[in-house]
Amino acid sequence: MKVILLDNIKGVGKKDEIINASDGYARNFLFPKKLAVEANNENLSKLKAKQQSVQYKKDVDKENAQKLAVQLDGITLTIKVKAGENGKIFGGVTSKEISEELKKQNQLDIDKKKIVLSENIKNIGSFDINIKLYEGVTGKLKVKVVSE
Repeated sequence: MKVILLDNIKGVGKKDEIINASDGYARNFLFPKKLAVEANNENLSKLKAKQQSVQYKKDVDKENAQKLAVQLDGITLTIKVKAGENGKIFGGVTSKEISEELKKQNQLDIDKKKIVLSENIKNIGSFDINIKLYEGVTGKLKVKVVSE
């Protein structure tokens, strides 16, 4: 019997996957626990519509991320920090500070988790920073750290 899974089931399949299950397993376990529905025409069309909706949302999100990446390429973010004589920063510039400055200076709300820093910036100077905006879409941002 062909069924559409409504949830991930270990050893059986993932959500929204169409599988072949034995009649007894489907009727006695999957259907009563609402883990699957029969793969009839109505349920298959609902599944197809749901998959198209999800795909459309992904396409829109990716397009928005690409626009944001182009916008980020033209931005040079200036961050003022307290520093010592030899250009060493007291503390460091973190992804959180970069995110806050982007919001303050350019009205761009980017989550700090998307900003890729191998480690905090600890010196004065210019740095190129990658920002993962979406799967396969990365923006580059120039950050200029200056002393107060």
